[in-house]
Amino acid sequence: MKAAVLHEVNQPLTIEEVTLQKPKAREVLVRTAYAGLCHSDLHFMEGLYPHPLPTVPGHEVAGVVEAVGSDVTYLKPGDHVIGCLSVFCGACSQCTTGHTVLCENTEVKMVPGQSRRLSWKGGEVMNQFLNLSAFAEQMVVHENALVKIDPDIPLDRATLVGCGVITGVGAVFNTAKIEAGSTVAVIGCGGVGLSAVNGAALAGASRIVAIDRLQSKLDLARIMGATDTILVGNDDPVQQVRELTGGGVHYSFEALGLKATAEQSFAMLRPGGTATIIGMVPFGVKIELHGFDFLRERKIQGSSMGSNHFRVDMPRLLKLWQQGRLHLDHLITGTLKLDEINTGFARLKSGEAVRQLIAFS
Repeated sequence: MKAAVLHEVNQPLTIEEVTLQKPKAREVLVRTAYAGLCHSDLHFMEGLYPHPLPTVPGHEVAGVVEAVGSDVTYLKPGDHVIGCLSVFCGACSQCTTGHTVLCENTEVKMVPGQSRRLSWKGGEVMNQFLNLSAFAEQMVVHENALVKIDPDIPLDRATLVGCGVITGVGAVFNTAKIEAGSTVAVIGCGGVGLSAVNGAALAGASRIVAIDRLQSKLDLARIMGATDTILVGNDDPVQQVRELTGGGVHYSFEALGLKATAEQSFAMLRPGGTATIIGMVPFGVKIELHGFDFLRERKIQGSSMGSNHFRVDMPRLLKLWQQGRLHLDHLITGTLKLDEINTGFARLKSGEAVRQLIAFS
């Protein structure tokens, strides 16, 4: 099969012939329909997070089941599925206490470099990326990395839910658990941030302040449910949020993964408020906060993939899209062929794109 391969950080992906092993026990072969280009992929491609190389990146994906290995009971050939990097075992202490996104079983949620599902050049190791490797015509994954969806759902829309949407909406519903009537600020209006804005609107927030450097992203944020927007320039966005909300917000969400914006998300809280860091702050970077602020019961927390229970959450989100309450259509900037992937990532890095999809069919 053809796949986009990362050989070295800060180098273009190349299209290579890669071999997949046949699905073993509890594994599933999926024909990829669409894969989204996500900033998280860029973090690894630019060396901000380590990963064994070579690897086939990509983790936001939907497709159709082609074959199943032994002991697979949840899926059958022909099922439409979304992949999720939050693969779970269902039996470890995290899974059995409701935190499947933090599954500790490395036989199922394999650590980078462990999987041997991919190979190339007649048997050399090709590392699987986050237990998925979506920038390829096919994937072999554990059945618990997939959720079955209604076949009437367009697979391009379904793909968006696999990472960006579940991460943004989930951070609001599952991680922060915001209350109706609360005030919210979202820093960064890419695919994840816009989904957090939409999630805050769905949750009944009374004030939703969207913050970004691009007016086009803020215009989209209005469609998603933002009540106020701040175009970042020379003025301090923290002070602007405080003035807009009369002292700060109950909840802030950082969706860029930068030291400065993570610190701003905490600074713009009213006493008792909670900041949730969704973005991937580069490995090794430390965040500095004023200790006094904790005396006013301000809190800061992380969110992994929206603290999801994706087999429940994703079908529910798609139902909200069918009802017109979750906005997916506005997130798609365009579709690309696999051999156009480097152009797509350049566009993503420039900030002009929200979500681009690789179309395999």
